[in-house]
Amino acid sequence: MSKDRRVAVVTGGASGIGFGIAQAMQQAGYAAVLIGRDEDRLRKAAKRLGPHASWRRADVGKRHEIQAALAPLDRVDVLVNAAGFTRSISLSTPIGDAEADWDALIEANLKGSFLMTHAMAPLLASPGGRVINIGSIGAQTGGSRPGSLAYAAAKSGLHGLTYALARELAPRAITANVIAPGFIADTGFTGAWPQDRVAAIVAETPMARPGTPADIAGAVLWLASDAGSFVTGAVIPVNGGWRIG
Repeated sequence: MSKDRRVAVVTGGASGIGFGIAQAMQQAGYAAVLIGRDEDRLRKAAKRLGPHASWRRADVGKRHEIQAALAPLDRVDVLVNAAGFTRSISLSTPIGDAEADWDALIEANLKGSFLMTHAMAPLLASPGGRVINIGSIGAQTGGSRPGSLAYAAAKSGLHGLTYALARELAPRAITANVIAPGFIADTGFTGAWPQDRVAAIVAETPMARPGTPADIAGAVLWLASDAGSFVTGAVIPVNGGWRIG
């Protein structure tokens, strides 16, 4: 990667919202470093992005893997914590299965963002560094239907973590914010959703369309820019007005 480019690290950057963010960051002049668990997907994503992209394999829920992945880096301008997944857990899920899935979702969606930010903090540009977490409308609504117990809890925790990070990083002139997407089409989360469910959500959305990874990437670019330098500890909803719909 070119030494004269700013560096953006994007977890979950091999697909979906994470890839859309990495692509937008690179187009804005950043060198993009993708972090994820699947080497094949990471390799293909970095190839699609071009010469100013690289990748590191790491499970963000595993401290030693994160530390090994970040070892070659000496300075980072923007950290985007986009890694995560969802799985249906409700009060009707057998408790043993519910506990195992709960632990997995908390690790990927909340603990991973904490560990990444903790490990990355010494590398963040000061002043001017940015931590941008990808939360969810589910943190504010509990999900659009039953089955979101663990995911809503993890994303709510991520929002709270962001507030605390904003306090800790402010003395170094580093901001920390969270973007809360609404329904984003054609991602690993939503690509297999039945059309009637998608249509119902769009009908409740004042903007009358699903979101795209580019919509989330636009908010990331604004927070990462000089225009966002006085915004910290904020939840930025990017949902087409779904909550008011």
